[in-house]
Amino acid sequence: MNMYYQLDRLDKKILEFLTNDARTSFLEIARQCKVSGALIHQRVDKLREAGIIEGSTFILSPKRMGYLSTAFVGIKVGLASAHTQQEVFEKISQIPEVVECHHITGQYSLFLKIYAKDNEHLKNLLVEHIQSIPEVASTETFISLQEGFDRQIPID
Repeated sequence: MNMYYQLDRLDKKILEFLTNDARTSFLEIARQCKVSGALIHQRVDKLREAGIIEGSTFILSPKRMGYLSTAFVGIKVGLASAHTQQEVFEKISQIPEVVECHHITGQYSLFLKIYAKDNEHLKNLLVEHIQSIPEVASTETFISLQEGFDRQIPID
C-alpha cells in the first residue's frame, strides 16, 4: 500500500495557488485552471482528507509585533531518558515564545526556535524559563542575524 498521496497536475496547480496566497478564491483558481469551482472545492477537500493540506492560518509578522530577536537553542537533557526528555518537552511547550521544538539526533536532545522582544527578553527566557528546568543539563544559543528565506516544500 502506498502511504503517499499521488498528486496530479491539477492538484499541483491548486497547491501552487494556495501556497502563494491561501486567500485565493476557489473560483479564481478554477478560472485559471479552466475547470469548475465545484471541482476545485472537491479537490481541496480530498487534499485535506489526505493530510496534504493541514489547516489554514494567517502568518503573523514577529518583527511587526515587537519580537526583534530570533534564536535557536540546542538543549542537552541530563540523563536523557525518554521520560526525562518528555518532561522537559512538556515544560518547554508552556513557554509561548518557543514557536518550534524539535526532537533531534546529535549532541542535543531538543532544538528550539524562539522569538523574543530583544536580547534582554531572550536572556530572561533562557535563564528563568529554560535553564531553570532541573532536567536541562545545558543549552547552546544561536542568534539569527537575519532570516534568508522561509518556504514551503517543493510541489513536484
